[in-house]
Amino acid sequence: MAVTIKQTEGAPEDYPATPSGLSTGAAALDPPMIWQRIEAYTAHRYTSRSIEWIVEGCGEWHPPLAPATITTVEVWQAGTWASVDLAPSPLGYFLPDGMYRFTGTVGVDDSEVPAAVNEAFRRLAEYMAASKKGSPGTTRERVTAGSVTVDKSRSASWAAQAMANSGAGDLLRNYRRV
Repeated sequence: MAVTIKQTEGAPEDYPATPSGLSTGAAALDPPMIWQRIEAYTAHRYTSRSIEWIVEGCGEWHPPLAPATITTVEVWQAGTWASVDLAPSPLGYFLPDGMYRFTGTVGVDDSEVPAAVNEAFRRLAEYMAASKKGSPGTTRERVTAGSVTVDKSRSASWAAQAMANSGAGDLLRNYRRV
């Protein structure tokens, strides 16, 4: 079985437009930060960027990110990369035993972001905006004003669990990595 042993993904020039309908706090967040979290969680890219995969072994291999356009395929022979033509397979390429380098692009420019992905962006941004209130790095905060005391606590991993707790992860299920 062919295995991807290295993936080098370039940074995009920009990200899709921020969905409308965000609260003031959510709109104030850095949109690339939200898009980066979504892309780290999924296998789809909505803006174009360069990609390079190093693949080892034999068998069928397909690009782990979509949509992918492969421009060059090379095999490691005698201490250097040499161009090679590979047989197509139902899902990608069939590789004879060896080490291969695939280069190209992932994502497309001017693509329409699906409604579910825009809603996941909105949910994640709203969750993060609501959770940012309070002192940075604290898990428990107590404020006393006269005879009134407000005691708030949150999990130390609230940011790490944002994708699941916001409901964005459920909407992105069809776009997950395989």
